Amino acid sequence: MENLQTRLWGVPMTDQLPLPVRITGVTRETPAVRTFHFDREISFIPGQFVMVWVPGVDEIPMALSSASSITVQRVGEATSALFSLRDGDTLGIRGPFGNGFPPSQRVLAVAGGVGAAPLLPVVRAGGVKKMLLGARSAADLLFPAIFKESTDLAISTDDGSLGHHGFVADLLKDEDLHQFDYLFCCGPERMMAAILAFLVHSGCPEKGFFSLHRYMKCGLGVCGSCSIDPHGLRVCRDGPVFSGDILVKSEFGHYSRDACGRRRPI
Repeated sequence: MENLQTRLWGVPMTDQLPLPVRITGVTRETPAVRTFHFDREISFIPGQFVMVWVPGVDEIPMALSSASSITVQRVGEATSALFSLRDGDTLGIRGPFGNGFPPSQRVLAVAGGVGAAPLLPVVRAGGVKKMLLGARSAADLLFPAIFKESTDLAISTDDGSLGHHGFVADLLKDEDLHQFDYLFCCGPERMMAAILAFLVHSGCPEKGFFSLHRYMKCGLGVCGSCSIDPHGLRVCRDGPVFSGDILVKSEFGHYSRDACGRRRPI
């Protein structure tokens, strides 16, 4: 009989039980986004994520905005429940999981909305040469003061209330991609798909690294709920950060799946 110890997939569940953490502070970043600080530091690579258990509600994947914080946009039941928590309340944290952004000192970072959160550690580490930051309005911009202190910053807002009037992808036309080793991108998938299209047109899709968000159940690479077409790559284990050349002929920018596995247009 084959030894089952040679046939382990993912990470042993006994090593990935939720770690209880206590909320030590809540920062209102924008009308719809808050940062939750907790009392433990997690060793992670920027771009990795954790599974956040909201007791009695659900467990959801969240990017780390620092070793001891997550930055959350309220979009559903679990995040609404998270927004009701205060100092002293408890969460469960599993992880970190997946891969992160590759190390570099010459990064062009592009962020839309709450996608600025997983890029914040990269900026603070000094690896970003320039940051393109977009949001719906000036009030919705995340961490603009921090980014301005740490790197060259260009801003775009959909309503024109600050910076360029239009989409953050519009700002790429003014950038010389040869000045950068990589382009790191996180935000709404339509925005990221426009960034990838620009890189494809420029002949360098492999220069881009994109942080994907997909529905997840286990976070360990076992259940397959976050697999992406056509290669079956798992966002939780093979991602969440993928290079652009891998995504060019995938479902990226076209559709994702809901909790029942049904395709949902992006």
